[in-house]
Amino acid sequence: MDRIEEQIMELGSSGVGRRDFLKSVGKGIALTAAAGAVLTASQKAYARPRDERIKQIASNSYAVNRLFKRRSRRSPTRPMSDAQKARMQELEQFKQKYGEITMLDFPQWTKDTYPGVTKMDLWDPLFGDIDDESQFTNRGFDPSLPSSKRYLDKLADKIVETGVMAKHISNNAPRSICEEDEEARNEGIRVAKIWLDAAKQIGVQSMRVNTGGPRIAPSADTKEGYSRNREIVPYLKRAIESFKEMADYGEKVGVKVTIENHWGIAAHPMNVRIIVNEVNSLYCETSPDFCNWEHEYMLYHGLEALIPLASSMCHAKRWTRYPDVDIARCVHILNNANYHGYISLEYEAGGDVVAGTLKLMEDVVAALI
Repeated sequence: MDRIEEQIMELGSSGVGRRDFLKSVGKGIALTAAAGAVLTASQKAYARPRDERIKQIASNSYAVNRLFKRRSRRSPTRPMSDAQKARMQELEQFKQKYGEITMLDFPQWTKDTYPGVTKMDLWDPLFGDIDDESQFTNRGFDPSLPSSKRYLDKLADKIVETGVMAKHISNNAPRSICEEDEEARNEGIRVAKIWLDAAKQIGVQSMRVNTGGPRIAPSADTKEGYSRNREIVPYLKRAIESFKEMADYGEKVGVKVTIENHWGIAAHPMNVRIIVNEVNSLYCETSPDFCNWEHEYMLYHGLEALIPLASSMCHAKRWTRYPDVDIARCVHILNNANYHGYISLEYEAGGDVVAGTLKLMEDVVAALI
């Protein structure tokens, strides 16, 4: 038993199993007429107390990534434009208001900023001591390096000290997961595995891996007189093979691999369902995002399609791309699917992101039952 297992409770999965989710699909997840509103009177009667509902909420380091100290990549001799200077000034004011932090500070910052929240969703580019170059390669933070493992031990200590637990890593580091280039695909899987080890080290229960591939998924043609999409099949096949290998490794270390509705083949919920169902492992599931869709009709119907295959994490989001997303309706979809996993607050709607995240948190909690 490692250090985290000895000192932190609740490291096991809190969600229900795949079969239970599929049963909920069989019962139907159609929304009521009040889907876009806050809880109805009857729902309020049996809703959990607020302090219980807020236990499902997780802070999101990506949402406030501008507060984080970052490694300098701009040439000191290269002058800044007026627009860059204005952004820098705005950033400094933002940091003066909320403080400048590192990932080692984030557990306590979460505790201080979001009352009652004791879970975190961590974004991989924010890992590492920016003053220790031995932790980084040209791909960014490398969790397999000796100095990186010591850093992760420090982060584990902060988690234990604060009682604010890391539950998910939103990871962009593993790449080329469905690429035709076998060497690049295998490298992506290798990177995913060392991050799964890192996730285990700090007590994380799930980690997102992007499918990769073309930014826009291949579409069908009518060369045979009827629409057929031959081009997407090899991408799906390679994604299934890759996620099967990652899920098998995840099962060994006790960390689930998740697929978020991102770009490329993962932009369409059916493709994500195909991958997860074909992998057929409790260690491969979805981690849906409220807003990462290609058009407005996906906002709710796409979420309905993916949430039954999620038990660990989903992203509640307000975004400049879909400023009018109905948060209550999205949360009702979670309620109707009997979702008991965590809900990460990924605010991207501009302005004061901390204030925006706090408002998003209240809206999500108000609609939970």
